[in-house]
Amino acid sequence: MKRSLFLRTVAFLGYVFLYAPIVSLVIFSFNENKLVTVWSGFSVKWYGELLQNDQLIRAGLLSLQIAALSATLALVLGTMAAVAIVRFRKFRGKTLMVGMITAPLVMPDVIIGLSLLLLFVAMQNMIGWPAGRGMLTVVIAHATFCMAYVAVVIQSRLGDLDISLEEAAQDLGATPVRVFFDITLPIISPALVSAWLLSFTLSLDDLVIASFVNGPGSSTLPMVIFSKIRLGVSPDVNALASLLIGIVAIGIIIANLQMSRARRRLVREGG
Repeated sequence: MKRSLFLRTVAFLGYVFLYAPIVSLVIFSFNENKLVTVWSGFSVKWYGELLQNDQLIRAGLLSLQIAALSATLALVLGTMAAVAIVRFRKFRGKTLMVGMITAPLVMPDVIIGLSLLLLFVAMQNMIGWPAGRGMLTVVIAHATFCMAYVAVVIQSRLGDLDISLEEAAQDLGATPVRVFFDITLPIISPALVSAWLLSFTLSLDDLVIASFVNGPGSSTLPMVIFSKIRLGVSPDVNALASLLIGIVAIGIIIANLQMSRARRRLVREGG
């Protein structure tokens, strides 16, 4: 009984530590007062102010576009890398490949951003591409470090996959490509959704790497917010953050429903 009470208390304190700042941010987004730390009544006027703030709207839409593109690109490249690591068990340079793929997980963002900046500058001088820095370079940079997270998630799921299913399909005459798209891909689809959402969140949240590789007119939302808070946080920033929290929450709910549906389908097929 005492242990159960202790575990519940620890869990409650953990949830409070994680979500109390988010809850307070959402609450103060409905604050009537311009001071974000002084509550003076309920109001939704800051959401109206947000709709008239072109700078935040443009930065928010740009961040969503960059996050979606980089997450999709990272998902494709990371899945290919994970399949190569798991399915091709022995090949020359595998250890080096695994180390290079997982390096961004432990490498500081400052190092990644600086190295990518130097790479883009060198490529522009040698081949003329990319022509300057902007949305494209931010997408490439975000896909580069998000790919490592995708590879780890997909590699873990592929490692638990029963390879006899793929071997049975090949024995029945299916080509390796057909096996991958008809057998492997549907089974690992929950991991694909999770990896995409993780990459989307990491890209949407990034500030350091984007600060190195962005150019004029490609300031992401974290960069705009960071520049604004130097003069003090305005309530419309709280409103925007609350909307983003709602979008992320909806995405998590959809992902959970997708994974639950996939698990039920596997149970039915197995039964």
